[in-house]
Amino acid sequence: MSLYSPKEIASIAVTAGVNKSRATVLNLLILGFLAGAFIATGFLLDLHVIGTLPASWGSFSNLLGAAVFPVGIILTVLAGGELLTGNMMTLPIAWFARQISLYAVLRNWFWVTVANLLGSLAVAYFFGHVLGLTEGAFLSKTVATATAKVNADFMHAFISGIGCNWLVCLAIWLAFASKEVGGKVIGMWFPVMAFVAIGFQHVVANMFIVPAAIFAGALSWSEYLPNFVAVFLGNAVGGAGFVGLMYFLAYRPTIETPATEQR
Repeated sequence: MSLYSPKEIASIAVTAGVNKSRATVLNLLILGFLAGAFIATGFLLDLHVIGTLPASWGSFSNLLGAAVFPVGIILTVLAGGELLTGNMMTLPIAWFARQISLYAVLRNWFWVTVANLLGSLAVAYFFGHVLGLTEGAFLSKTVATATAKVNADFMHAFISGIGCNWLVCLAIWLAFASKEVGGKVIGMWFPVMAFVAIGFQHVVANMFIVPAAIFAGALSWSEYLPNFVAVFLGNAVGGAGFVGLMYFLAYRPTIETPATEQR
């Protein structure tokens, strides 16, 4: 068969978490930078697809943007990257299986957060601000999107973050399911498209769009910080709790089976 069963996927996820916990800081910084840049590039593409469409298109324009956003996670998984939101599932499930320590989880999350932020900021500043790809004709959409995110109160941003990473980690889960590139792409595409179309908040995507508005002079870093905290915590609950913990309790996976792979 070209697919792993859900129980086999759980074992693959545990093994991926174990392998990620052993990565050096340099490895996490390099691959984390790339993942942050990839997600930012996906958001930039989304912005350029919908940024100048007429308001009368309504939710259809959101669907068009959501349809291209998944390029970021596809690059991360297939080309190689360390993405915080995906690691919010793979590291905890390995911890639940008692294969790694809580310190290993937090160490990975810390360095990947730093690296994702650097990659996202690089795209926001050099492509968005210096080249003007988030400004000019696209400035109003950039600012409107970022402002809507930072203006959400803590509880709404937190719950939105849960919904987002539930879907993102299911996308990673489906990528683990397939043994073929095409299957991985299709498996990731729809859950990620869904979270974007719905409007859920993704901590790494926000690392791009909010700083892009800040570099344009529309927002401040102090306005961004509460959103970062709320969405980070919501994404952690969505990934670790609603995917990692649920499937751990369902399947009690180990790292022994099957032939493993990791993103």
